[in-house]
Amino acid sequence: MFKNLIYISLLIVAFIGCKPTETINLPEQTVIIEDPNKVPTRPVYNASNTKKFDLVHTKLDVRFNWEKAHMYGKAKLTLTPHFYTQKELVLNARGMDINKVQLISIGQDSLPVMSDLTYSYDSLLITIDLNKTYTKDDTLKLFIDYTSKPNELSEGGSAAITSDKGLYFINEKGEDKDKPQQIWTQGETESNSAWFPTIDSPNQKSTEEIAITVQEKYKTLSNGILSHSEVNGDGTRTDFWEMNMPHAPYLFMMTIGEFEVFKDTWRGIEVNYYVESEYAEYAKDIFGLTPEMLEFFSNKLGVDYPWQKYSQVIVRDYVSGAMENTSAVIFGEFTHQTKREMIDGSAGEDVISHELFHHWFGDLVTCESWANLPLNESFATYGEVLWREHKYGDDKAAEGLQNDLNSYLGQVQRGNFQDMIRFDYDSREDMFDGHSYQKGGRILHMLRNYIGDDAFFASLKLYLETNKYTDVEMHQLRLAAEKVTGEDLNWFFNQWFYAKGHPKLDIKYSYNDSSKTETVTVEQMQKLDIAPIYYIPLKIDLYIDGKAETKEVIIDKVTNTFTFEVPFKPDLVNFDADKMLLCEKVDNHNIEEWAFMYHNAPRYLDRFEAIKKVAKSGDEVALDAITHALSDKYPYLRRTAIRGIKKAAKNNAEEVKAKLLDLAKNDIDSKVRGDAMGALAKYFKDDENVKAILVNGVAEESYYVIGKSLAGLSEVSYEDAMKFAKNLETEENSRVKNSVCGIYAEHGDAEQHAFFIKTADEMNGFGKYGFIMTYGKYLKKQNNKTIKESLPVLEDVAKNESAWWMRMTGINVISDLDEMYKNRIHVAEKELKDMDTGSDKELELRNALDSDKEMKKSLSEIISDVKETEKNPRLRKMLGLKD
Repeated sequence: MFKNLIYISLLIVAFIGCKPTETINLPEQTVIIEDPNKVPTRPVYNASNTKKFDLVHTKLDVRFNWEKAHMYGKAKLTLTPHFYTQKELVLNARGMDINKVQLISIGQDSLPVMSDLTYSYDSLLITIDLNKTYTKDDTLKLFIDYTSKPNELSEGGSAAITSDKGLYFINEKGEDKDKPQQIWTQGETESNSAWFPTIDSPNQKSTEEIAITVQEKYKTLSNGILSHSEVNGDGTRTDFWEMNMPHAPYLFMMTIGEFEVFKDTWRGIEVNYYVESEYAEYAKDIFGLTPEMLEFFSNKLGVDYPWQKYSQVIVRDYVSGAMENTSAVIFGEFTHQTKREMIDGSAGEDVISHELFHHWFGDLVTCESWANLPLNESFATYGEVLWREHKYGDDKAAEGLQNDLNSYLGQVQRGNFQDMIRFDYDSREDMFDGHSYQKGGRILHMLRNYIGDDAFFASLKLYLETNKYTDVEMHQLRLAAEKVTGEDLNWFFNQWFYAKGHPKLDIKYSYNDSSKTETVTVEQMQKLDIAPIYYIPLKIDLYIDGKAETKEVIIDKVTNTFTFEVPFKPDLVNFDADKMLLCEKVDNHNIEEWAFMYHNAPRYLDRFEAIKKVAKSGDEVALDAITHALSDKYPYLRRTAIRGIKKAAKNNAEEVKAKLLDLAKNDIDSKVRGDAMGALAKYFKDDENVKAILVNGVAEESYYVIGKSLAGLSEVSYEDAMKFAKNLETEENSRVKNSVCGIYAEHGDAEQHAFFIKTADEMNGFGKYGFIMTYGKYLKKQNNKTIKESLPVLEDVAKNESAWWMRMTGINVISDLDEMYKNRIHVAEKELKDMDTGSDKELELRNALDSDKEMKKSLSEIISDVKETEKNPRLRKMLGLKD
């Protein structure tokens, strides 16, 4: 934080209906004063893009030069002035060759007439002189002939979307025999203007046609429906795609590749799944819940899925997790799974529901600016929760909500607090963070809890129907909710969407036996120069004689005190009984109350919080609760109990061991079985039954169980672990490969290096990320010859991996090895000073030192080369380089 910041907090006291007086916190206004002698400056404000023209229709004709990684395009754009008269048009077009810009008019014979227009181009913008003034009642049609050259662009990106080239040629020359040739696009935030000229702004909407000419062996996918195809007689085919409903330019897409297509349907609408041929038999397993999701979301929202079809495609080397391109979603290759891999859970189900929910929130109704991104991403994140709740129940939904809270809190733990709706971002890519996604999803859950299910979904229906095919800001969501509920909701939106931070609560409980009263004191501890004093309606449950009595309270001060008459001391006072509040809290229960909460409070988060607390205590009541939690009805809570079983394993060993053995053998959830095996190896490794369980686990079908069993055997009998690891070297699953590598990193020598070299060539995606880290751990224990053999692999990762975070992993391993040799050289040189000259020991040490220096030189040279070639801003900063 800058020094000498002046915060002007505007507080308005309002009366809403017959509710108590409320303090409403407006967005914090900041004036930056760095020097008393300087004039104060206005804060940064990234406004929505001004609409001079409205896109009406985009028609593209594209074909490709794979060798050059060029796309040859012809674009016909239909536009109209938004309101004011215009005689100049500015289009976004990044790094293209612009061959021709023409006006299309209709001649006397009703045929199109093409007239050249004067324009200037600076590699980012085409500024076109229209030769006349156009009014809002006029329609303008342009033709642009151009070449897109994405691989020649200066590349940017963010943590969420790692590249902004817009158009991607994968294995364009076919040199990698293990990777298919593909072309795909990624438009968000404003990258589609790298492959077609447009007004690249989220507050534009356009219908679309695209003709894609490819070799006949390839399949294509784009927005809307495939109206027809034409075989050209030269080995190529042209597919004609049409989207007849308007959507934002960043949602335009195309994908080309040798895909197998599984055809599904929903209410007569095509629902198709595009996968690589080796996963064709699993396409239904991967995406088969899609029709049920379409039905559920349509019914829940009261607004049917609004687009012509729904397709999903998995591509190689994708630069994000997935993208909600209208009616044609792209997924990264992590989504590919076999049926056996899905025993341990779907890698993509949450993401599939997330991207589908975007087709209402983001595609049908779009944020007007990136500052309003939570209108897209918060809803999509909450869509995951709604699907979990519908399909699997409240515990599964609550687990997702808790994960979202942890993700957000992890991001802000160093003080990176942001307004949810913020116009002062440095880069629009900064909006893709834990605020727009996870915090926003939790806020929507609080709104639903406050106004009730019926009003919440009626508000969403009104919001969608009122604003369909348009762009919006957050106030329009508020107005829809106010229209439905009849209540002024500024207080809610101001403190949650237009302010930063979150409540930090200290909750104390006291019982007065003489007055028969229970008092709850709640103190808001958040820093008030960052976050507001919150207005929080919530419920408190008093557990008396085994039954919960619910009290509704409002927290609206720095300190609130609530006193309740009770017949005797409650067994538990359960603050935020609905467990809906986005907050950090210190809940001052004693261990008996935490144990009571686990056994009696009904919700997932009651049990989760209680397990976390009783795991830290050796009291008998805590040991009993954590042991019972091993049998919790929900798998993730059984896993949470396993991770917290240390004290019970020591003090209640026989009962805990028996339960863990039973879980390892019989639990229906493979991850519970695997975690139980890990706990048995950790706490009961000397028991003869444990080794047998682990050996059986290595033969299980679940890859998770195999990995955990192998790791457990490493604790119990590393000789057996090495033997089984050798037998598993041929497994193709990345989890198993990484487990084998983990065993070799712990116990292996140079003999296993060939396996690491082979695996490096076979691994990709997130699996390779973990592998490279394990590889680095292995190399630190090896001799110089082995490390030298690894350098080409590490250098290739550090320089050539397409994803910046993969290159970062390679850079980190090389840097760690470089630092290791630096320290070894320092120690050796120090030892030589005290050593007898000419002794055998001195000669041996000098030879080792020379070898270490040679290795240090090689590593430093690689780091220098990386610094010269690396263009990603994040990695350049990590490498100590300036842009």
